[in-house]
Amino acid sequence: MITRAAEITIRTLLKGFPVITITGPRQSGKTTLARAIFSDKPYASLEDPDVRLIARDDPRAFLARFPDGAVLDEVQRCPDILSYLQTMVDEDGRMGRFILTGSQQFGLLSGVTQSLAGRTAFVELLPFSLGELEQAGKLPKRLDDMLIKGGYPPLYDRHIPLRAWFGSYVTAYIERDVRQVLKVQELETFQRFVRLCAGRTGQLLNLVSLAVDCGITHNTAKSWISVLEASYILFLLRPHHANFNKRLIKAPKLYFYDSGLVSWLLGIQTQQQLETHPLRGNIFETFIVAELMKARLNSGERPNLYFWRDSNGNEVDVIIEQGQKLMPVEIKSGTTIARDFFTGLEKWVAMAGDLSFSPTLIYGGADTYQHKGISVTGWKDARLMLL
Repeated sequence: MITRAAEITIRTLLKGFPVITITGPRQSGKTTLARAIFSDKPYASLEDPDVRLIARDDPRAFLARFPDGAVLDEVQRCPDILSYLQTMVDEDGRMGRFILTGSQQFGLLSGVTQSLAGRTAFVELLPFSLGELEQAGKLPKRLDDMLIKGGYPPLYDRHIPLRAWFGSYVTAYIERDVRQVLKVQELETFQRFVRLCAGRTGQLLNLVSLAVDCGITHNTAKSWISVLEASYILFLLRPHHANFNKRLIKAPKLYFYDSGLVSWLLGIQTQQQLETHPLRGNIFETFIVAELMKARLNSGERPNLYFWRDSNGNEVDVIIEQGQKLMPVEIKSGTTIARDFFTGLEKWVAMAGDLSFSPTLIYGGADTYQHKGISVTGWKDARLMLL
């Protein structure tokens, strides 16, 4: 098993909460991690129809089977047990008794927040990070291989073609989640919608344009974006509010959590295809922003990432909010540093003044060094930024 960065966070939280809830995309390793942490406790999956039937018919008797706690997997499949779980942990008072897992935010979070408020901590587990893969000796040597493969755990412990795995993943999980939440009937239209989103990764979200291109209504596009967010397929990066007397862009930027999934959705299967693809820069930016997101979530913290763009075209790819200070990060996929790589950062530093600290350029090369007060960071070292 590859050691997960979130494990330390979860073990720490178990000392102060009776329940820990691990959420994240399907196949991100939630069950494996939970069972590794609670290796001496029982495990029950509510995805299993027989187990789910027992839990629904007699939740008190079901939970009584676990007097010292357990791993309860996919609890959004049986949200009724959460109220009974609340009573159980309140009466007992011990910390670190249960780990709950769930893949789908709509069903999971609404039930957990109502029934277990103050009794559970949340940890969001995404696919493998750069640091986790490097520590395990499984990090691809070439950047393009990393962008095409992504970080989903099954791709690193099975001998399976990427094309086959991603195809099954989209069919078995993404579409099933959509059916459960939205009762989508036209799956072909939804598949086209997901691919159109992939073609817009790293770009400002324009729901009107997306809806027109897909042949659906604006409200449907908005609803489908929400369910893809809830299923941890994509996320929206919000613009930072600092304006420096300039009119700001208010639309969010769209990103996927996994560059491998984006590459598959765009039909990219080889390094040669990626090298010349017009969206290679967007895919690299998606990869880096997702890495920054993982660093934050693995520590149990809420995301503190934004982007900045004004109406004059000045832009910084990522703004990391650290207290009263703002850390600007520019992302460039090129392997050779060009002078214009620094333009956005230099303008930001001049405008932000004392608010700005540690301006950083992450690029597709290997070297890490300082250049006129700017940290130049190779892609493999991006994992070190928030340590």
